[in-house]
Formats: sequence, C-alpha cells, structure tokens
Amino acid sequence: MEKPDFNITEVNKIIRGRRSMFFAQFKENDPVDDAVIEEILENATWAPTHKLTEPWSFIVFAGEGRQKFADYQSELYKERTTKNGTFNEAAYMRFKENPLKASHIIAIKMKHDLKAGLPVMEEIAAVAMAVQNMYLSASAHGLAAFWGTGGPTFWPEAKPWFGLEEEDMLMGFFYIAKPATENWPMGKRKPATEKTDWVR
Repeated sequence: MEKPDFNITEVNKIIRGRRSMFFAQFKENDPVDDAVIEEILENATWAPTHKLTEPWSFIVFAGEGRQKFADYQSELYKERTTKNGTFNEAAYMRFKENPLKASHIIAIKMKHDLKAGLPVMEEIAAVAMAVQNMYLSASAHGLAAFWGTGGPTFWPEAKPWFGLEEEDMLMGFFYIAKPATENWPMGKRKPATEKTDWVR
C-alpha cells in the first residue's frame, strides 16, 4: 500500500474542533441519512485493536426503534427504582422522551473474547477509540453528537436485552442528530505542556 498523503492541518482541525452537543442542541424530527450513520460506524471499526480482536459491536436505534429503546429503559428504570423506593417521575419522563429527540441512538458494546487473553482494559480502550472515531466523523459531517453512559449502561439485568454475556460490557450510547443551531460550541483544554514531563 502506498503511504497516504495526510493533511495535518485538517487532522488538527477535526481533532481540536470535535465537540459534544446534547439533547437541547438537537434538531428534532429531521433525521440524519442512514448512509451517514453507516459511514460513521465503518470509521469506528478502524480503531486500534490488540490482536485484532475488534471488541466493539453496535445496535442502532432509528425511527420507531428509538421508541422501543425509550420504552425499555424507562420501564426498567421504573421497575428498579420502585423496588428500592427511589422512583422519580421526572427522571422516568427523561428516559422516555429524550431518546426521541435524537435521530439515531447507537448502543456501544464491548464483547470480551476471553480466549484472546487480553486485559479487559485493552478491550475497553479499543472500544473508546472506536467511539472517538465516531465523534470525529460526526463532527466532520457537522452533526450534533454525544456519548452518554446513563440509563441501562451499568444495570446488570440489561445485558441480555443488548445481547451481552456476563464478561461483556455495555459502554453507553452515542446519540446523533442534526444541530438545532449553526453555532458550534467553544472548546477549552489545558495545554499539553502542563501535563507532560520529558525525560532526555
């Protein structure tokens, strides 16, 4: 393969310009084309992966699928919190209504191949890098997106619904929509020099 001719200016621009945008910044009822979502997911699969385990897998909730996801997480929330006496109606409604504000919701799964003998941290890191590729791709398309770990992410009883085994992990949800505004959020980071030591 011939060495690619990368444009470092554009690489720096997309990495430093990537932003999270949340439900309040989503344009509702104007779905993103499925082909764009497929491209975003294809880019996700090019994340680094030790031993080529490719531990990521995804479920895309689109159209009426968003309602199925919303119903599932809100009812599971209600069931869990009713048992321990912490049910909150406002939280229940957020679980039920917020998914419908997104164009697509992508469940992020880490399938841990025990036979590969890799530390689980490496597999988690690989999936996180896949999500970064999704973030960069969504930003390049001018889309609003964020990675959230609320709802069923850490509820053990939710694993079967997402096709996960005991050793696997649900790593949250990537919400995507067209932005409701042309304004792009400002970012802020401390310079790398404040967090880097050099040994020469």
